[in-house]
Amino acid sequence: MTLRMRKGDLVQVVSGSDKGKQGRITEVRSSAQKVRVEGIRMQKRHLKPGRSGARAGGIVEQEGFIAVSTVMLVDPTDDKPSRVKMEDRDGARVRVFVRSGNLVPEPTGASS
Repeated sequence: MTLRMRKGDLVQVVSGSDKGKQGRITEVRSSAQKVRVEGIRMQKRHLKPGRSGARAGGIVEQEGFIAVSTVMLVDPTDDKPSRVKMEDRDGARVRVFVRSGNLVPEPTGASS
């Protein structure tokens, strides 16, 4: 099953402890049906000195993965979350917002 969300898309959390928060997708794991959203589900990792990424060690905060079913793409026309469907337009499969019927804008600076 292919996901209708891509890296760089603006999403809103619709359930869970971070309900109502918006952020951009930073990573997608389509096999596990999970996404990582900036500023959502912050986790603390305790790293020993010398580990890669943290030479001094200490406590590092990073985003955790959340299920795709708990986030929805945000329609830029009214800044509200909307479901997304796939359509064939001019011979190409495109993502379309169900609320407004507008095309989902391509994520800025995202390389999938």
